Amino acid sequence: MLSKVKSCSIYGLESFLVDVEVDISNGLPAFDIVGLPDAAVKESRERVRAAIKNQNFNFPIKRITLNLAPADIKKEGPHFDLPIALGILAATEQMPVEILNEYAIIGELSLDGRTRPVNGVLPMAIEIKERELKGIIVPLENVEEAAVIKGIKVVGVSSLSEVVAYFNGELKISSHEIRNSHKKQIKTTYDGDFSEVKGQENLKRCLEIAAAGHHNAAMMGSPGSGKTMIARRIPTILPSMTFEESLELTKIYSISGLLSNHSGLIRKRPFRSPHHTISAVGMVGGGRIPKPGEITLAHHGVLFLDELPEFPRDVLELLRQPLEDEEITIARANATITYPSKFMMIGAMNPCPCGYYGNPFRECSCSPNQIHRYLSKISGPLMDRIDLQLEVAPVKFSDLEEPSATDSSTIKKRVEDARLMQLTRYRQHNIYCNSQLTPNLVHKYCGLDKTGKLLMKQAFYSMKLSARAHNKILKVARTIADLDGKQSIKDIHLAEALQYRNIDKYYQVIR
Repeated sequence: MLSKVKSCSIYGLESFLVDVEVDISNGLPAFDIVGLPDAAVKESRERVRAAIKNQNFNFPIKRITLNLAPADIKKEGPHFDLPIALGILAATEQMPVEILNEYAIIGELSLDGRTRPVNGVLPMAIEIKERELKGIIVPLENVEEAAVIKGIKVVGVSSLSEVVAYFNGELKISSHEIRNSHKKQIKTTYDGDFSEVKGQENLKRCLEIAAAGHHNAAMMGSPGSGKTMIARRIPTILPSMTFEESLELTKIYSISGLLSNHSGLIRKRPFRSPHHTISAVGMVGGGRIPKPGEITLAHHGVLFLDELPEFPRDVLELLRQPLEDEEITIARANATITYPSKFMMIGAMNPCPCGYYGNPFRECSCSPNQIHRYLSKISGPLMDRIDLQLEVAPVKFSDLEEPSATDSSTIKKRVEDARLMQLTRYRQHNIYCNSQLTPNLVHKYCGLDKTGKLLMKQAFYSMKLSARAHNKILKVARTIADLDGKQSIKDIHLAEALQYRNIDKYYQVIR
């Protein structure tokens, strides 16, 4: 007898419907799976066999042929266990066949027949809603994740026998209600606050500008100057995530298996801080079975690279294209996948191997050649793509005695006001912040008066700027003007933007 069960699989960040077709016929006992299954799917034969027996159902001693359609796309993951088991039970008339076509079935089975949570349920639920199926059957632990999607019935089960009883009408399971807010803004709290950072007013102002315009930033300073501490507090001043941003980020973490306790929407902007020993695949994604890398996991958040020159140069060079295009395309022999990478890159570095070159309180012990080799690990084209480059001064004792500074909520309010101006200004261009301005839009929205043009011309030659650096300075000046509530860029805004390009002098000294 033939039965069909609907399930889903993942391709990149998207899901597609899979028909699990089971045919049971007379012949020598066998259990064959076709349709490009990976190792995890092939191993489901033994899990399904044991689960059916241990749940007191009859496993047929016949020839079982199982097809995963469409057969030309690779299927991966253990979430086909439950639909395969139900397909076998339906084909042997131990449960009804017709009602199975109304639901998509997802779930891994243990040997005793209990369900286990799986990854990627959220994009699968989105696909099922688009296909207008009645609902989705998922393991109990995945219920909150699937229930984020409105308009489909989400049924959580804990065992194979529970699913069969539900389809036989012997057990009633209520659909899980939506627990996540669908409001435009999602409020959340963070550990740490900008008020805990003593001194470093110039650096805090620089990072406020970075947050307001979604600019990349690099900090150079001696050890202990507070670079890492303040970087970890950047998410506290970023605008609250919208529901759409939260949904997109949750999809990424669901597929990557990083969704905490398989809960609902991610409400906090991500802060990713990979170690400098990370590989190229770990940074941008890929692998035998392509998975998102750190730049995708930092989507809508912050990618913090501490000790920037310690990262392998080939890994840093891979960031150049994602920083410009806000996406990364991974091409393999059998697949080409594009992952989003709309992140703020924040880099922190010392000026030399010992860390005290240029420090007014401690003498540097490095030779010019050592300093040159250290700084040359970061290429000029990569530094050119970093909008804000600031030298961080050592913290003074008097700074530590000062009262608490402005807190994150106050700064965040200013950042959100500036972002609102940008959203209004660029609505017709389908962009949301100043860092996304194209050269044509820079010319349109970042115009300078006569004095500003003269100042920019002098800076262009004296600072030896590239055309890209010229445009980035104008974008930063546009953000500073937005923070000031001004519709046009004034001289004071441009002058402040120019002072946030002061790391280049280190490279000019060692040449």
